Amino acid sequence: MAVQRLDNDARDAALKQLPEWTYDASAGGITRQFEFADFCGAFAFMTHVAILAEKADHHPEWSNVYNKVDILLTTHDADGLSQRDIDLARKIGAIDDHSA
Repeated sequence: MAVQRLDNDARDAALKQLPEWTYDASAGGITRQFEFADFCGAFAFMTHVAILAEKADHHPEWSNVYNKVDILLTTHDADGLSQRDIDLARKIGAIDDHSA
């Protein structure tokens, strides 16, 4: 079954439950920056997210510069934001070893 892109109402409702995430219309997804005490904290967080993403078979677009990790979640197969992105954002947000 194909993954469906969320309509505007579903997207807005989901984002109310994820206030730290921002919708990026140009990227067709949601973004968030995480900040840590140092590079090791950022790298440990990325490792944790990588394990979650692999289990979900849904991988973020991200970048890391020293103590900051920027994450974009979008579903290319749906040409935009899907429930898979929302679910992964919730799991990422549940990781408690970060200070955003």
